[in-house]
Amino acid sequence: MRRCYLVCYDIRDPKRLRRVHRCLKAYGEGWQYSVFYCTLKAIDRVRLENAVREIMNQKEDQVLIVDLGSSDQNARESSTFMGAGVPEAESGMVVI
Repeated sequence: MRRCYLVCYDIRDPKRLRRVHRCLKAYGEGWQYSVFYCTLKAIDRVRLENAVREIMNQKEDQVLIVDLGSSDQNARESSTFMGAGVPEAESGMVVI
């Protein structure tokens, strides 16, 4: 069963910041510069946490994972955006 998560991060080093951002792009969609929305199976959440934990510095950086529940529609509808709003989700297809 998939659950929806909001993942926010504060990474102090630019190199680690780029690596965490790249990692999270593989798991979800960017809502703001350091905020991602992810819909994950339980095993994918564990993989995400392990991948981020390997990149970040536990003493300097912070990552927050908020469980928004199991309904993608409810999670999106319960979010309020002011200003430009959420960018359109990218399709899962890459054309080379």
